[in-house]
Amino acid sequence: MNVNQRPTVFLVDDHALIRAGLRAELSGHVDVIGEADEVAAAIEMIIERSPDVVLLDVHMPEGGGLAVLRAVTKVRPNVKFLALSVSDAAEDVIAVVRAGARGYVTKSIEGPELVEAITRTAAGDAVFSRRLAGFVLDAFANRPQENSFAPALDPELDQLTPREIEVLRLIARGYSYRDIAGQLEIAVKTVESHVSAVLRKLQLSNRYQLTNWATERHLL
Repeated sequence: MNVNQRPTVFLVDDHALIRAGLRAELSGHVDVIGEADEVAAAIEMIIERSPDVVLLDVHMPEGGGLAVLRAVTKVRPNVKFLALSVSDAAEDVIAVVRAGARGYVTKSIEGPELVEAITRTAAGDAVFSRRLAGFVLDAFANRPQENSFAPALDPELDQLTPREIEVLRLIARGYSYRDIAGQLEIAVKTVESHVSAVLRKLQLSNRYQLTNWATERHLL
């Protein structure tokens, strides 16, 4: 990106009102060149348009923001990703950084701060809210190999999407599928699908084993 040009931005979020709000906040500061509310459409359009920055919702159906990030990065490694999420959970932050995002901010961010975050991301900076930056620093500081995020993550845990981890934690805490659906504002069948995916990826058989697995990794 030329330093005298406004960064081009692509919006990925499955809520139309949020995308509309983002467009309004960013108008006049960046060039929004597209938006998508589904993973497959986002991947196709980002690869086609090659924006400077993708403003990426982490929690979406069909693999979420991580699926978009991983697919696009393979084809367009120069596209930079800035995660924008309601979640400030450490595992979400580390997961998207591990996958290649340049930064992570929460949806409580003010408009001018978001514009600055996007501009800095386009310029190649790593951008995090203060508290979230601590998670990333801890991921390095607590491990001997500080040049990689990989040792800071459980290889099995790294298979799971942020949404699957959310569901896993609630299952381990004893929540019913209906309670989880209500808390996460998703359908019960979606919860069931996430649990099935977690069981398959971790090669576990039932809820009891899931709870033990989560407890051993201090995910509760």
